[in-house]
Amino acid sequence: MAKVLITGATGFVGKRLIITLLEMGHEVYALCRIDGTQAFAEDHPRYHNLVGDLRNPQLTFPEDLDAAYYLVHSMSEIVSDLAEAEMEVANSFVSKIKNTQAKQIIYLGGIINSEEALSPHLKSRLLVESILRGSGIPLTILRASIIIGAGSASFEIIRDLAEKLPIMIAPKWVDSPSQPIAIQDVLYYLSHVLLDERTYNKIFDIGGDEIFTFKELLLGYAEFRNLKRYIINVPVLTPRLSSYWLIFITSVKFSLCFYLAESIKGSSIIKLKGIDSLYGHECLTYHKSLELAFQSIAQNEVISTWMDSWELEGLDPSISKYIEVPTEGCLIDERTLEIVDSKEEAIDRIWLVGSDMSAYSMGWAWKLRGLIDKFLGGGGLYRGRKGSIRVGEATDFWRVLKADKVAGDLILYAEMKLPGEAWFEYHVTEENQQWFVHQKATFRPKGVLGRLYWYMLVPFHAIIFGRMAQALAGKR
Repeated sequence: MAKVLITGATGFVGKRLIITLLEMGHEVYALCRIDGTQAFAEDHPRYHNLVGDLRNPQLTFPEDLDAAYYLVHSMSEIVSDLAEAEMEVANSFVSKIKNTQAKQIIYLGGIINSEEALSPHLKSRLLVESILRGSGIPLTILRASIIIGAGSASFEIIRDLAEKLPIMIAPKWVDSPSQPIAIQDVLYYLSHVLLDERTYNKIFDIGGDEIFTFKELLLGYAEFRNLKRYIINVPVLTPRLSSYWLIFITSVKFSLCFYLAESIKGSSIIKLKGIDSLYGHECLTYHKSLELAFQSIAQNEVISTWMDSWELEGLDPSISKYIEVPTEGCLIDERTLEIVDSKEEAIDRIWLVGSDMSAYSMGWAWKLRGLIDKFLGGGGLYRGRKGSIRVGEATDFWRVLKADKVAGDLILYAEMKLPGEAWFEYHVTEENQQWFVHQKATFRPKGVLGRLYWYMLVPFHAIIFGRMAQALAGKR
């Protein structure tokens, strides 16, 4: 079996590919940018966690690698020059992989029907292809259109629009044709081209047999869910304007909405069909891919989502730098209450807070804050609903830094747009044979604006935080 490196290992595709390759018997080295992030396979004997930033010149790969997957994309924020950002990371990857024995690089990009008038997103993908090709290592390029699966950005946008809007005002680009592909089929192709010499230095478009416009995908979803939906096209909505509209309706953040809208406006149907003659694989229909996505959601088995990738400052960021919650120069709201029932019941309630911050107090206020965050370019509320809490994952506004359910310790770091940094901590402790819930909100303000922000919200904190602490202790 092969020794394989996966970059972008904490992303939507990367996490699932790790499991697929391990099940096939391969040895996997997963590159995680942030130390401490869990990838679901830590206890597997053939899984190895590599920590580091591809831009860091000190980072090295195992010399005896057989192949490497390049799944890195700089789409978490709107950057001034996406191509330059992608080029920096890709060049660094190439310089490192050339020092190994790797016999193949596998890259997942987007279908490109014409190189004229490409979106910045697809231009950057094309640039990455050329950089990887320049490594001299055989390159296999898979290009996909819209990926359908529980947790993919495209699926979440389709789902939110169709579920929430009986009548949709849509831009003209929703009539652009595409060939969506289920995440299960993406993983099939990614895993089967591994070390297959027939795929070396070749480009393959991958997708299902069905061709849909984005409008038809929305209506197809609505039919699957037995929803009556109407879509009205208007000519005035550009991808950027559409993105501002999408962030109020969907759970996906502005940067992803923007890049996806830019890409969807062009045709993305399969032209390079050579992979069919190699494997004869029959891809899932759109209806079946929706069915499997909802099975995963219903069974709380969503392995990865678009928000699993996250950014911390520095070349070698570590959760440990954030898990030590600061005290100097911070504003704090701290409450300790005696637990009415049992430690276990209190911990279950805390874990519900971890997956739904609005569950116990003034849900409308959290929803309003989520809407404001979306307007400011943040991720908003309702992220990461996966039925479990793991270190490194997103949940609502927060990123999980510590989750020890046995001890009752939970630490969350705020990813909402703030004039400062914020943490939420929950601890369950025993004193004199009685159990207590400790709730602590810490805010480290940035300048005067940060302090004004905190003090303006103090009256709301008294109500919201107070009610939350009482609910967690079983008093409400």
